[in-house]
Amino acid sequence: MQLTPLTVALIALVVVLLVTLIILVTRRRSRSPEARLRAGTHSLIGDTLIPDGEDGEIHLTWLALCTRGIVVIDTKHADGNVFGSDTMQEWAVLTGKSRRGFPNPQDALYDRVAAVKRLASDVPVHGYIAFTGNAEFSKGVPSHVVMFDALAAELEQEYAESEIAAGYLPVWEQLKAATRSGATA
Repeated sequence: MQLTPLTVALIALVVVLLVTLIILVTRRRSRSPEARLRAGTHSLIGDTLIPDGEDGEIHLTWLALCTRGIVVIDTKHADGNVFGSDTMQEWAVLTGKSRRGFPNPQDALYDRVAAVKRLASDVPVHGYIAFTGNAEFSKGVPSHVVMFDALAAELEQEYAESEIAAGYLPVWEQLKAATRSGATA
C-alpha cells in the first residue's frame, strides 16, 4: 500500500502534535510545587510558623497572597485511591494490596485557617488540602480537598486575569511580619 503525500503530511502533523503535548505535560508536572504556586500568586511564604492565638505557634506549609485573598495550602502526597470524608477520623490510601492510614487533615487545616484569620481579619482567607501525585478519590472528594495541579492552574489563571484588592497588601505585610522562620517572597 502506497501512502499519498497528504496522508504522510497528516501523519507527520499528528506525531508533531503528540510530541508537543507530551513535552508540555511533562514540563508542567516537572515544575516544583513552589514554582507552580509562585506563578499564580502575588506573594508566597513557605514553611513558616505564625502565632496560633493561644500562646503557641502553628506551622504553615504554604501561605499565598492571591486574587481571591489569602490562601493556606497544606500539601499531601498520595499515589492510589484515597478514602476519606468530612466525618472520618482516619483517612487511608490504598495502592494494590497495601493500605496506609493517616489522620483526617481537615481539623489541622481549620486550625491553620483560623490562626491566619486572627491576623488577617479584613481579607478573605481560604484553606485547601492539595494532593500531589496520582491520588484518586473514587468515593467522593471531601471538603477543602483539591488536586494540587488543578489548584495551581486555577491560581495561575486568576493571577493572569485580575489584580488583588489594594486593601490586601497592608494586611499581607502585617501577616508576613508575624511569621517566623521560612522563606518569604
